[in-house]
Amino acid sequence: MKILRMLAVLVGLASFLASSGPTTRADEWDKTTKVTFSEPVQVPGKVLQAGTYVFRLLDDQANRHIVQIYNEDHSSLITTVMAIPNERLQPTDKTVLLYDERPADQPMALAAWFYPGDNTGQEFVYPKSQAEELSRLNRREVPSSGSDEGYTAKKEEQSSEPVTPQPAPTPAPSTAQTQPEPTPAPTPAPAVNPNPAPRSTEAAPQSNPAQAARPLPQTASLLPLVGLVSFTLLGAALVLRLALRS
Repeated sequence: MKILRMLAVLVGLASFLASSGPTTRADEWDKTTKVTFSEPVQVPGKVLQAGTYVFRLLDDQANRHIVQIYNEDHSSLITTVMAIPNERLQPTDKTVLLYDERPADQPMALAAWFYPGDNTGQEFVYPKSQAEELSRLNRREVPSSGSDEGYTAKKEEQSSEPVTPQPAPTPAPSTAQTQPEPTPAPTPAPAVNPNPAPRSTEAAPQSNPAQAARPLPQTASLLPLVGLVSFTLLGAALVLRLALRS
């Protein structure tokens, strides 16, 4: 009987561990934690009113420092903030939240969140203007996103929403009065001259018969021709003389 009882206890314990194992691993992976605030608390880009919230890490293996904040029943995502790793020497078995001081009329700023048993927590990254203010008031370097436009995670969520294209505005009709262009004055007609002067337009040169009949000037001398005729006559006389002797 004792053996049967021991076997029943072992089987029950194994069943309990098997059923609770996946839930424990899920909480360890995304660090799901319920946090209750008794007064408003500032987180990067948003103020959380007093109440209960659920903190968890985004299910992203590439980046384990994106924190999602939900309402108490985990039905609505309130905000998503960026964080950087923050190391502590001694882990504790409870959730630890660190705060930065702010002016008396403003809520405390949440600085870091440590999951139970972890040496590494999440230190929140604030927009540039808030980080500068917190660094000045707390005399320490508060992580800054470098701008006040928001976080990359928020931009990705906004870009996934469908955007309805807006029609281009129709330009309004111009109310300026159009002035007519000035009409050029008519050019006065030239006065008629009873004795018109000869036209200055050059006409094509016409051949003059008198000029065509005029002989061209002689540019060469007749002496060579006279010499040639003399030699010819002299030769003819010599030939005639020889013929007569024979």
